[in-house]
Amino acid sequence: MPTVYEAAGGGDGLRRLAHAWHERVLADEVVSHAFSHGFHPDHTERLAAYWAEALGGPATYSAEYGDETTVVRMHSGNGPHGEMDARAISCFDQALVDAGLDADDAVRRALHDYFAWTTTHTMARYTRSAADVPGGLPIARWGWEGPE
Repeated sequence: MPTVYEAAGGGDGLRRLAHAWHERVLADEVVSHAFSHGFHPDHTERLAAYWAEALGGPATYSAEYGDETTVVRMHSGNGPHGEMDARAISCFDQALVDAGLDADDAVRRALHDYFAWTTTHTMARYTRSAADVPGGLPIARWGWEGPE
């Protein structure tokens, strides 16, 4: 059985998805606030590499950009943001269509479930301070049945 990464079109599929999601969140009046301070010029490529590693692809993110701690700290210390999370997930679901990853229901569901889980669980765990995030966390992995 292929990994979620492979079924989603590998690096190319996830780069399309990251681009489509980024475009959608920048246009969203609530989620775009998260990017109001600016973002790395390679944000889309880095995001695709992070998703790829989490979904069973190559460990490019860990090798070139950082670990789970790096990512979670970037998203921590901002207090609860349930509305923003819900809207980011909605943007993701729309981006699945934009990227052509909505035709296979199993792939669409696995990608949606992963993004919803990481948004509301992994990235929302440390609302008080980024300093609360432990060091050395490995990239959280996701398979067809959920967290691995």
